[in-house]
Amino acid sequence: MKQKLKYLRNSIIEKDIFFLSYFLIFIGLIILFSASKGVILTKEGFFIKQIIWVILGIFLVRIFRNSDYRNLEKSIYFFYLLTIILLFIVLLKGEGRASRWIGLGWFYFQPSEFAKLVIILTLSSYLSRRDVKRFSVLFTSLLIVGIPFFLVFKQPNLGTAIVFILIFIGITYIAGITRKQLIVLYLTAVFLSPLIWAIMKDYQRERILTFLNPMRDPLGKGYNLLQSKITIGSGGFIGKGFMKGTQTKLAFLPEYHTDFIFCVLAEEFGFLGVIIFVLIYYYFLSKILEIIYISKDSFGKLVATGIFVMFAGHFLINLGMTLGIFPIVGIPLPFISYGGSSLLVSILSVIVLSSIEKHSTLF
Repeated sequence: MKQKLKYLRNSIIEKDIFFLSYFLIFIGLIILFSASKGVILTKEGFFIKQIIWVILGIFLVRIFRNSDYRNLEKSIYFFYLLTIILLFIVLLKGEGRASRWIGLGWFYFQPSEFAKLVIILTLSSYLSRRDVKRFSVLFTSLLIVGIPFFLVFKQPNLGTAIVFILIFIGITYIAGITRKQLIVLYLTAVFLSPLIWAIMKDYQRERILTFLNPMRDPLGKGYNLLQSKITIGSGGFIGKGFMKGTQTKLAFLPEYHTDFIFCVLAEEFGFLGVIIFVLIYYYFLSKILEIIYISKDSFGKLVATGIFVMFAGHFLINLGMTLGIFPIVGIPLPFISYGGSSLLVSILSVIVLSSIEKHSTLF
């Protein structure tokens, strides 16, 4: 009877996390439809492209929903090596101002997005059978994250590189890293910070300086941040109404369908809509915490932790940079922002979480 009740409870968690994921995707599509200004049937229309990615994501759910996440350990190092190769290719042949994409016909593939999930799985697999308190294990863990971190940082893609760091901290913390080790890592990061600043691109340094003082260049580097705050504030308490946002419709706010899509939500649905959205996302994250808690398998617990940190990091940093709390580092809002790579990684992560929850009843 106790085992049956546990199974029923876990089944509810699985259904909840899929429902919340689909609901967030639906919210994202609504906002993207508004941001598209009704241009949905042209080849350049990002709304119709996102619909295609959503269909592909649902197809992946249908195929892999009943799979066992533990089988991923058998081939995870192969995927890790493949990811490193793809990140090298991006540096050599990437397209766009920031070389983050590989062109594949009518769409672009972003390996750094998939690298997040691959790092989570690889680091979790490695630490699930080793003691992170040992120097050699901690050093190898740093290499597992450090190699893709360096490649992504060089693209340059500071936002994703920061997420890699957060994933490393989250997984190693649950794995049992000591306070002394954390202090040493922190002091090392502080010591290396001048070097990191020196190798950063000029526009990345300008973003940080502009974050500290947006009026430093209000019509240039500080324009996005100032317009972001104006857009969010213009929504008031109940918003201007669906598809009635003037800041986005008149293109005052750049990147309103990707990094700054939260501003569209705030302008059209106001403070009330923002509160509801934050509560939905909080509930989604709380379900991941429940999966971490019920997981008895070390590998599953570490993977779920990494995925939680990835989602929470994206959510907090994205909202933080639109509100001026964090520098603008180019972080999409999972399930909401336009982008096939980001959406597919989010859906694949939910599939993995579902498998962890489902198989926790076996322990």
